Amino acid sequence: MHSEPLQTILFTTVFASTSPISENLSALKLWSNFISSIFLLVLDAPWCGHCKALVPEYAKAASMLKADGSEIRLAKVDATEEADLAQEYGVRGYPTIKFFKGGDKESPKEYSAGRQADDIINWLKKRTGPAATTLGEVAQAETMIAENEVAVIGFFKDAESEGATAFLKAAEAVDDVPFGITSNDAVFSKFEVSKDGVVLFKKFDEGRNTFDGELSKTELLAFIKANQLPLVIEFTEQTAPKIFGGEIKSHILMFVPKAADDFNDKMAEFKKASEGFKGKILFIFIDSEVDDNQRILEFFGLKKEECPAIRLITLEEEMTKYRPESEAITADNIIAFCTLFTEGKLKPHLMSQDIPEDWDKNPVRVLVGKNFEEVVFDPKKNVFVEFYAPWCGHCKQLDPIWTKLGEKYQDSADIVVAKMDSTANEIETVKVHSFPTLKFFPAGDEHKVVDYNGERTLEGFTKFLESGGKDGGAPAGEEGEEDEGIDVSTHLGLV
Repeated sequence: MHSEPLQTILFTTVFASTSPISENLSALKLWSNFISSIFLLVLDAPWCGHCKALVPEYAKAASMLKADGSEIRLAKVDATEEADLAQEYGVRGYPTIKFFKGGDKESPKEYSAGRQADDIINWLKKRTGPAATTLGEVAQAETMIAENEVAVIGFFKDAESEGATAFLKAAEAVDDVPFGITSNDAVFSKFEVSKDGVVLFKKFDEGRNTFDGELSKTELLAFIKANQLPLVIEFTEQTAPKIFGGEIKSHILMFVPKAADDFNDKMAEFKKASEGFKGKILFIFIDSEVDDNQRILEFFGLKKEECPAIRLITLEEEMTKYRPESEAITADNIIAFCTLFTEGKLKPHLMSQDIPEDWDKNPVRVLVGKNFEEVVFDPKKNVFVEFYAPWCGHCKQLDPIWTKLGEKYQDSADIVVAKMDSTANEIETVKVHSFPTLKFFPAGDEHKVVDYNGERTLEGFTKFLESGGKDGGAPAGEEGEEDEGIDVSTHLGLV
């Protein structure tokens, strides 16, 4: 089994918080003092809520490493002071976590596991040791199972067999779960395994799952994916990376106040429904009373007074939301809803506000889902739309410029400047991934869409409109300049 020399590992974490276990360093001091070491690097800024949630887990991981006598050291850089360093590694959100090998600062690997201490430790062990630990004694296997929420053990009489080789390849591909491998008869006997195979041990639901398919990397990874998370998982700062960074991209969400008298009853129904969709749909519950979760409720067009409620979302290239016809939370209703989804028989749920009475009375027209297509696909009008979020700082900076643009073309016969709150209105034909998003809908019957990629200035916008959407534009879907705005899923904690 291949392993990386300890001296060649560099692991960096970019996040925004303070840490009692590290000191502030300049970029120069960082690289000169630590480049030959194994170390965790924190680039921090004091305002990030996600990072504050990471701090205790990060500190716990540091204590665990120290207790194990690990060579991994900790360091800290203030990203607000060392902006060039953050820019060098493309830091666009916090926390950003990267992994370096062999003193090579040019090609870091993205950290891909969760944000709890065990996740960090397991990920580091995978990068600094064998993909699977050899378990020569029963006590070693028992310790691995006892110390981890999830552990996967391969039982192979011949560690060089084809099945064992496939198991090790699967182990190399999974970052956030520890793997063990054994040929020891006593270990086989202890866990009542009579032939070569793989068992996933976990501290929830069934307790263990035995693999019964073909011993191949693909089949093993599918087995692990289907069983490594609880049937129902709560959305928190800590679980978000596992939920939204996992293989299962179809999620059903139950928004429910945990303090409600019937919470356990609702959970029982939800969990019962989940059993038939393991590996296909991830079942998640969100405490609707938690302040940090309110933006997610808003994203689904919900208010906490409307909870409990069920919604389903797909996190493929395009995020699509679905709403059940019945709001009653019963296992039968949820099973029927999920079955229609898996059969492709559900229509997306698109949010829309009511059309304001004065929507066309101001220089910048106000669009909602109910009047969007009628306005932007008017064959006689060229319509320039800002898709914004009320909480987006970039949108607020753009607002006075966008208003001036509207005033400039207020009396135009064929140019319309408009805006739409995309947190409350959704359009099937237009997907918004970041705020602000600017799109141009030229006159005609072709229903063309042009993405604006130019400068966000009055002069830039004017030149774009006067050129018919050519100067600063690109056909929708083609790659343009990287958006400086706020990514929707990152802001909501969905990645």
